[in-house]
Amino acid sequence: MHIPLLRGGKPYESLNTVEVKDFRTGQAVAQLSQANSGLIRRDLAKAAANKSALDALPVHELLQICKNAAALFLEAELPLNSGSQTPDDYVRNLSVTTGMPESLCRINMGKIHKVLDDMAAVLGGLTRGLDISILDAGWGEQGGRSLSYSVQTNNLGAILPNNSPGVHSLWLPSIPLKVPLVLKPGSQEPWTPYRVIQAFLAAGAPEQAFGFYPTDYSGAAEILMRTGKSMLFGDAKTVATWEKDRRVQIHGPGWSKVIFGADQADNWQKYLDVLVDSVSTNSGRSCLNASGVWTPAHGREIAEALAQRLAQIEAKSMTDPEAGLAAFVNPQVAEHISRLVDDGLNQGGAEDVTARYRDGGRIAEVDGATFLLPTVIWCDRPDHPLANTELLFPFASVVELPQDELLAKMGPTLVCTALTEDRKFVHEIMSAPNIDRLNFGAIPTNKIAWDQPHEGNLFEHLYKQRAFQSATH
Repeated sequence: MHIPLLRGGKPYESLNTVEVKDFRTGQAVAQLSQANSGLIRRDLAKAAANKSALDALPVHELLQICKNAAALFLEAELPLNSGSQTPDDYVRNLSVTTGMPESLCRINMGKIHKVLDDMAAVLGGLTRGLDISILDAGWGEQGGRSLSYSVQTNNLGAILPNNSPGVHSLWLPSIPLKVPLVLKPGSQEPWTPYRVIQAFLAAGAPEQAFGFYPTDYSGAAEILMRTGKSMLFGDAKTVATWEKDRRVQIHGPGWSKVIFGADQADNWQKYLDVLVDSVSTNSGRSCLNASGVWTPAHGREIAEALAQRLAQIEAKSMTDPEAGLAAFVNPQVAEHISRLVDDGLNQGGAEDVTARYRDGGRIAEVDGATFLLPTVIWCDRPDHPLANTELLFPFASVVELPQDELLAKMGPTLVCTALTEDRKFVHEIMSAPNIDRLNFGAIPTNKIAWDQPHEGNLFEHLYKQRAFQSATH
């Protein structure tokens, strides 16, 4: 099959293509059209005209389009160039090109459906309860006050990853916020953004709101430079170049953590399920997955119990309904990551606790697919190289240090699940500048409440509140 570009929502087949391959057999699953930087540059010159197509629709109508698109994405046979794609086709193709087992593909499909279906609540969280119809006129009254918001861009660019379909939920609110999309899909995962766009179009969204540009590094840079606002997903090295550009919202490593207060460390056993879920859900592929457990006591016991539980997660076939581990598309990447862990262990002061609970090494092969088995590292100091490392599989370090040193030494943390009822420590956690998203109590780090403002608030990225007075309204 051929996956085309979408230029203003219309399919366009490029002469320049790359193969999207079955990661186990190397056989081509599809030909993916490629956009060069010149084509992208020409299309982005039409940004203002494209935005006018969304501006013509009231927000309440766009929210209904989102709800209709949710059902279509989950259930419908949707166009794929000159052919079509059923939901089962989507799941199968997604699995064989990304290494995500079909069971997890379906779970991620459900996440995207939920965000589209509950978009009104999502926008309520992003805007902190703003009457969203204010965006139709640009101003309005709420709570006895005059409010005005101005959009800061004619489009939203997004450089998308391969690691997990669930991340695509982050750019979905752009459409009801009336900002057209310019998407560069991952080379192994064009399926999700393409299907989402087709669901939107079938639900009545204007074609002009969608650009889909598979491209190379130079094309991605063109999108980042020429869209008014953008999102960039990638590892620390990928995002470093753009970190100081305020137009670019960075989605890099999360270094998310579960932390214990001294008052709850003795009760660690009742939180073991939270630790397991935080580390292992979605095969540990999300920046929301915990990569560290930091505690003032019982660290070694926690590491042992967590390792024993995670060691029960086995590598299984891509079609096994019980599969919970994703495979690595490139086996050499798995080998490199495993060597990186071993190099850290060889520096002393750390131990792979899971090693005693599994048969064989960290790398496993099943049905031609290569996996990294869950790994828990006990670190005897917070500055050990493995104490604050994030990797693309269920991996976590456990570190023990005094409570009064914990917040300062744990480093940047996208999501922190804090297990404490110590009011003084709660206040210190609330004031910690290195924590982005915060859960108190037995809430896994990966559990998102979409009615809360979340990482990289898209509304605040796209809109600016301005002072507003009027003597005539």
